[in-house]
Order: sequence, then C-alpha cells, then structure tokens
Amino acid sequence: MTAEQEKQITGYLIFQKLPLDILFEVKDHMISQVLEIQLNDNLDFEDAFHKTKKLWESEFKLTNYYAFYSEKIPVIVKKIVKERYNNILKKSFLLGLVAFGVNLLLIYFSDSTETYTSFFRAQNCLFILAPLLVLTSNYKMRKYIKRDFKYKGRLFYTMYQQNMGLLMVCTTSMAQIISKEGKYGYLFFKTGDTTHIPFILVTLILPFLVQTMIIFFLINFFEHKKTIIRLQNSLNPSVG
Repeated sequence: MTAEQEKQITGYLIFQKLPLDILFEVKDHMISQVLEIQLNDNLDFEDAFHKTKKLWESEFKLTNYYAFYSEKIPVIVKKIVKERYNNILKKSFLLGLVAFGVNLLLIYFSDSTETYTSFFRAQNCLFILAPLLVLTSNYKMRKYIKRDFKYKGRLFYTMYQQNMGLLMVCTTSMAQIISKEGKYGYLFFKTGDTTHIPFILVTLILPFLVQTMIIFFLINFFEHKKTIIRLQNSLNPSVG
C-alpha cells in the first residue's frame, strides 16, 4: 500500500471524528482488510477500499452515550469507550470504598467531634492535593488536558482527553466538603443520633462520590498520558 493510499484511509477516519487513539486502532484493521480484499478478490485499491467502507458502515453510524457525551458519537467509539470507562469506573469505585472505609476508621478512633473534623478535613484535603501534585509533576502534559487542544483542530488526541475537565468540578466540590465539619456521620456512629438523617447521608455519601470521581480523573489522566506517549511514535513531531 502506498503512502498516498494510507493517507486516504486516514482522511476518511478523520472525517468520522474518531479520537486519535481509536483512529489508529481502526486504521490498522482497515488497512489489513483492504489488503486482504485486494488479494482475495483481485481488486484495485479504490474498489477494495470502497468495499471495506461498506463493511464498516454500521460501526460509523452515530449513536448516543449520555453518560459521557453530550453529542452523538460513532458506534465503534461507544463500544471501545464503554468497555474501557467501565473498567476505570470499577477501579475507581473499589478505591473509593477503601477511602470510605478509612473514613469509618477515623470516626471509630476519634474521641470528639473536633478531632474527627480535623481528620475529615485532612483526608479530603489529600484528594485535592493528589491531582494537583500529579498535574504539577506532569506539567509538559498541560496542553493535552485542554478540551480545545485537538489534532488538526478536529479530534481529541485520546478517548480520555474529554474527561480532563472533571478536575475543576471535583476540586470545587471537594473544597465545599472540606469547609464542613462532617459531624453528622460521627454523631450517628458514636451516639446513634438519627435526628438528621438527610445530613448524615450527605456527610457520608457525598465525600465518597467526589473521592471516587477524583480517583476516576487520576486513572483517566495516567491512561491519557500513557496513550499520548504511544501516539507520539506515530505522529509527525511537527504536528500539534
């Protein structure tokens, strides 16, 4: 296959608006398929490519994935993203449960609301400091976490890039949590006080949810970084 023919396949996939990491995965499959059709059916490139596009047609139809996308995306993107995001969500949830367990231990070992409030705030402060330290130590990645920084002005570099905006939402939410005392959860477990059930639930569940979201962001960031490094081997260094 000539460089011009490969470029034609790339252009077709760019038109489908695939994130760049998924684009390269699909491109490899399409090239193999085109070559196989050329060999088996004795067709030239144009006819083999046309036949391949027909075979992939259903994968490029637009569909909704409301959990993460506000606009329609190709079916193939949804399939890949859903599988990988679900794996990250499972890891985030499990690590969030660990943090929740630590919170319960802090309640158990605290001898007053004041002591627990200090522990409560310290634990949640870590969930602000951790992503800030990660981003500071990876400052060279700063342009790749912007939603408007796209390949050829059209494509996200990775499927994880769109989730980088979670940090602002998470840190703002966590700052609000830190400003509270967290005493209702403490009083519930220490004294059995059930007079403020809504506040008890918020005090226990909201930090868990935000902590889980921050963990989700961090795993996304490291997957994003790993993918960017891998993509740099396939991209022209001058392209940005």
